[in-house]
Amino acid sequence: MEKFLDEVLIEVTAGHGGAGSMHFRREKYVEFGGPDGGDGGVGGNILLRTNLSMVTLDRYLTKRRFRAQDGFPGEGNERSGKKGEDLLLHVPLGTQVYDEESGELLYDFVKDDMEFLVVKGGRGGKGNTHFKSSTHQTPKFSQPGEDGEYKHLRLSLKLLADVGIVGLPNAGKSTLLSKITEAHPKIAGYAFTTLSPNLGVVKRKGDIYRYTIADIPGIVEGASKGIGLGLSFLRHIERVKGILYVFDASALDIKSDFKMLQSELQTYNPELLNRPHLIVLNKIDVWEDQSFTQELLESVSSLGKVVPISAQEELNLEVLLETMDTTFFQKEWEALESSNRNKEGSDE
Repeated sequence: MEKFLDEVLIEVTAGHGGAGSMHFRREKYVEFGGPDGGDGGVGGNILLRTNLSMVTLDRYLTKRRFRAQDGFPGEGNERSGKKGEDLLLHVPLGTQVYDEESGELLYDFVKDDMEFLVVKGGRGGKGNTHFKSSTHQTPKFSQPGEDGEYKHLRLSLKLLADVGIVGLPNAGKSTLLSKITEAHPKIAGYAFTTLSPNLGVVKRKGDIYRYTIADIPGIVEGASKGIGLGLSFLRHIERVKGILYVFDASALDIKSDFKMLQSELQTYNPELLNRPHLIVLNKIDVWEDQSFTQELLESVSSLGKVVPISAQEELNLEVLLETMDTTFFQKEWEALESSNRNKEGSDE
């Protein structure tokens, strides 16, 4: 079973430069040939590149140290050594690369096909042919190659989801994700079924528009301080455009639960409270008292736009999706449609 690993420390060392050659030309009938030592090859670099097939950093769980190939030494007849082979390491989309020594963010992989040269190979040494002069005809020395760069890195994965689903454990978040996307998260009727974020893709308007949605493990009070499972995964909603707060419609005090969730998000990153949000009341199939239903809807309407659903029974899911379209993506999609119209007009 794949382990969801979203942060790891690795060490990367570029290749050492090859040594320059200390060599003299040897020809028949020439007793004292001049210097002809070639230069050493440059050490190999280490590069990082996004790989869309990866969703976790688990491949770095067992191997943490990486070194590129050293440059090859120079040879006689002024032949330079071959460059060391570069080493390419893959990371999932959304990975941030930090220098663990300084804490500096070196690179953020936010798009496909991004590549980052993280450490450069050492320069190759010069052969003795470079050191010949009018006063020094037979230099019997050459340069050694230089060390390649070294870095201690922290790779930190933040999922690039457009929408984050947050809520208390067992609110039905995973069931909702499975009904509106093709994701297949583990689902059961007990708290903390979700032990890692799950990602799914929502397809809209005949697959013209798509967006990703992430189900974050249930947040409990104190999650931002390390209680429960939330702390490890709160980073995965930092980049979202909108948040779905999902509640069990039979909960005793939804207002209080909402206040707690927002408090945890604010403690972790205050900017999260500025994202558009929807209140989703799940499991409405258990409602029988219509007067209670109306009373509950009116009670929570002050928290934001409310959409009652039953993920399990697939009730009101299209209403929810339409509300998400207009709340989170309408301006973006209108801009895209306008751009396409302008492009079609110019083509004509």
